Amino acid sequence: MLILKALTRGTMHGYGIAQYLQEISEDVLQVGEGSLYPALQRLLLNGWVDAEWGSSDNNRRARYYKLTAAGRKHLASELADYDRMSAAIARVLQTA
Repeated sequence: MLILKALTRGTMHGYGIAQYLQEISEDVLQVGEGSLYPALQRLLLNGWVDAEWGSSDNNRRARYYKLTAAGRKHLASELADYDRMSAAIARVLQTA
């Protein structure tokens, strides 16, 4: 869900996604390569992102990912599920 949300900003390479998540979370979320790239591969296989090769800012070969229409739809569903779960947890914590 977080990767898909990051890609709503536009096309990004894997390192850029990890940097964005770390920055926006104020260093709370640090996504390692061992988690990020397998997740990106699953998103590709599910058709939620597309990828193409290009050059990064420092002229290194990088794979750039972009959100597909199916990815946007899946993200909306995931966000709705997250909101529902967060509200349920909040209700439990408020009554306990």
